[in-house]
Amino acid sequence: MHPLSPALQKGLDELSLSLSGAQQAQLLAYMDLIGKWTKVYNLTAVRDANEMLTHHLLDSLAVVAPLRRELAKLVLPEGQTQLSLLDVGAGAGLPGIVIAITCPEILVTCVDTVAKKAAFIQQVAATLKLPNLKGLHARVESLTRPYDVVCSRAFASLVDFTAWSKSALASHGVWMAMKGKHPDQELAVLPESVKVFHVEQLQVPGLDAERCIIWMRG
Repeated sequence: MHPLSPALQKGLDELSLSLSGAQQAQLLAYMDLIGKWTKVYNLTAVRDANEMLTHHLLDSLAVVAPLRRELAKLVLPEGQTQLSLLDVGAGAGLPGIVIAITCPEILVTCVDTVAKKAAFIQQVAATLKLPNLKGLHARVESLTRPYDVVCSRAFASLVDFTAWSKSALASHGVWMAMKGKHPDQELAVLPESVKVFHVEQLQVPGLDAERCIIWMRG
């Protein structure tokens, strides 16, 4: 049994998130892979395993229930059965890989301009056998394939995030921007073309810090 299994289970209980034993094992194996690769490639500044659990895994797991709720509301084009999500500036794959593990029905693409980060995501997909996960080395501005959800976590200002990823958002799709404190100033300068329809406060188990999701449409 992984030494952090009980702490992960406690966090999942607090989030009211039910995951199979296999999914929990995948999450912890993913965390171990981050630890291993970070020694060489500096994927994350967080090195302590307990801190990684709260700041990375639980922080990303906190968006799963809100994401499922918003996806259930989407009106998909006729004939579309597969849901897709683009994680912009994915870094070590957060929250994209966590979403791919917990929501196997969603096709997740993690895009990053740094080749080694995209390679790490591909490695995780192969090691953990996640057919719904892909790492892509590209600039988000170059993507034109439409995604149902375009998300980011601590990536850029809301103005830049939405402007750069506009061409990748499906006409019926939503942006999901994970932020810390309520970004009043960023919200104030968003263009008319971007509509904020919900600002959602998150409680991350074991993390005494503000977290929120900014939900937007184009």
